[in-house]
Amino acid sequence: MIMNDLFNVFCRELQRMNSRRIYWVACLVLPLFSLVFMATIFGDGQMKDLPIGVVDEDNTSASRHIVRMVDATPELHVTQHFANETGARKAMQKKEIYGYLLIPSKITSLCYYYHNAMLSVGGELRSTFETILQEVSVTPIVTEAIGLGENESTLTSFLMPVSETEYPTYNDTRNYAVYLSQPFFFVFLQILLLLVTTYALGSESKFGTSDEWLESAKGNMGIAVMGKLLPYTLIFITISIFANVVFFKWMQIPLPCSLWTINGVTILFICATQALALFLYAIFPALSLIISVASMVGSLGATLSGVTFPVLFMDTPVYGASFLFPIRHFVEVVQSLLYLDGTFADYWPNITILLIVCILPIVLLPRLKHALITHKYDSIE
Repeated sequence: MIMNDLFNVFCRELQRMNSRRIYWVACLVLPLFSLVFMATIFGDGQMKDLPIGVVDEDNTSASRHIVRMVDATPELHVTQHFANETGARKAMQKKEIYGYLLIPSKITSLCYYYHNAMLSVGGELRSTFETILQEVSVTPIVTEAIGLGENESTLTSFLMPVSETEYPTYNDTRNYAVYLSQPFFFVFLQILLLLVTTYALGSESKFGTSDEWLESAKGNMGIAVMGKLLPYTLIFITISIFANVVFFKWMQIPLPCSLWTINGVTILFICATQALALFLYAIFPALSLIISVASMVGSLGATLSGVTFPVLFMDTPVYGASFLFPIRHFVEVVQSLLYLDGTFADYWPNITILLIVCILPIVLLPRLKHALITHKYDSIE
């Protein structure tokens, strides 16, 4: 009997989806477009030929040699030469260049400036400038000392006593796509999922069909909600699993664990995000209100996911609020699996919170049913 009611609600929702093109656009077109976008946006995954400028106040063969060395690096490309710093600074502020190198007269010192509004670009410029200019700074001394009969290796050890050797344990090519493609896709997907779920629920009251919805479930609010959300759950789970195949199989992002493990966490994340949307709708059961609330929550989730800025370094109140968003726990679990080869003991608190979020709306189902029966919020524009 319960399964028949659930099937009736499920079939009814499929008919509603087929009657409005917006459902398929939001459930299929936009997620697949974002998947293609995130899988291709980073190109080969490395920054190359970042445009920079040069202010050469020395204008000698030595300074021109330095400029050629800088331009020869794969990461940088000298696109403009300036007569003074004022012009270089204005060009950098307009983002015509991302940084510039200042070579003073007599080359007593070398200075570089970079635009750090985009942290990834700024970090790349700083690292490249430091590497190149460190080598440039000791070249004249080494050349002169070798001419006097000194050993080059001894000089290098004396001038650069600390050497750096890197042994990357993950993503040894420094490919930005490896770090960002997968989490960025799911950050966007959670916004879509929140909006689609709340719209599907709120449209019943908006178009005056809430009584018909409840009747198809024989008045059982739990069955009504499960049957209604099940089509979207299946669609988004299918897209998410396909996305994981694209990221970890086709793009060959390193995956220390089983793909089944990642897919299992992804399914839990989809269910938790839908549950959060249901919880929010039970509090604000009016379409005009819930769409705004869902948009705000989705945007906050993107910020508090920890993808663009570490959650641990946010202010204490913000850090505490981040625990309310399923996307934050999903990102932490995935990063633990990918970067640390973590076990369940490492991320069980995140899994527990996702499970709690999944069952949280149950306490508000009576409130939602009352709102639908009384049509209390139907007239809110």
